[in-house]
Amino acid sequence: MFVHNKRLQYTVRVAGPNPGLANLMLEQFGGPQGELAAAMRYFTQGLAEDDAGRKDLLMDIATEELSHLEIIGSIVGMLNKGNKGQMAEGIEEEADMYRSITGAGNDSHITSVLYGGGAPLTNSAGVPWTAAYIDTITEPTADLRSNIAAEARAKIVYERLINLTDDAGVKDALQFLMTREIAHQKSFEKALHSMQPNFPQGKLPGKPEFASVYFNMSQGEGEMRGPWNQGGEWEFVESPQPAVDGGDGLATVNLPAKDMKVVEQMVKRTMSDPASNPLTGADLGSGMATQKKEV
Repeated sequence: MFVHNKRLQYTVRVAGPNPGLANLMLEQFGGPQGELAAAMRYFTQGLAEDDAGRKDLLMDIATEELSHLEIIGSIVGMLNKGNKGQMAEGIEEEADMYRSITGAGNDSHITSVLYGGGAPLTNSAGVPWTAAYIDTITEPTADLRSNIAAEARAKIVYERLINLTDDAGVKDALQFLMTREIAHQKSFEKALHSMQPNFPQGKLPGKPEFASVYFNMSQGEGEMRGPWNQGGEWEFVESPQPAVDGGDGLATVNLPAKDMKVVEQMVKRTMSDPASNPLTGADLGSGMATQKKEV
């Protein structure tokens, strides 16, 4: 059960309207790194979680993300407040109104015209929110790592938004939201490492002969060695050749006789003639056909 508290988790103080900034804020409203995506990611994970501790953690953070969605939406609404009234009542001259919603040099005019200065579930480019942003696979060792990365990406977007405004109140609210991304990362890290072992993900072990092998697949100037491919833990293969399993590197299948006969018929029917030089549409379009006739 969810109960809505009419007061925000953090106070929003906006100095004045700024539809261009409002449009950029939509990145954290309906964008891939935004608060709705985070809430739905953790909510769906929590519903499927059987561990009481992780379930409580995921549902708590999912609910907090919804409160962050409300904060961002409130900021968007306040930044668009002037434009909303102008668009609704048509007080300004047409040219002045158009300049006021396009002066920021971005797509704020789309937000104003299509959504009336509201907070649509889109990113800053107007792309609608989609559940495809959610990459939950319902394996906690994998999902928690994905959650940590998601919180890190959201923090970076908040940093960029903070650098785009000199509105002290908006900066303050964004710094709170950015800081909560750090707190969530820490909680997810603790939850991940409270499971031992937690690597490799899942239950099945890897093939030991390949689990600590580094294949040097990108050769040429700029090759580097480091802890990711050298030391006692690693076997470094300088020039890997197919097939690394010792086989011939070919794909084969054992077909029943009746299927083999059909495949052979198909191969014979679709066989190409490497000695041919057929006249094609490209020849006709380029004039080569005429030249060939003259020759």
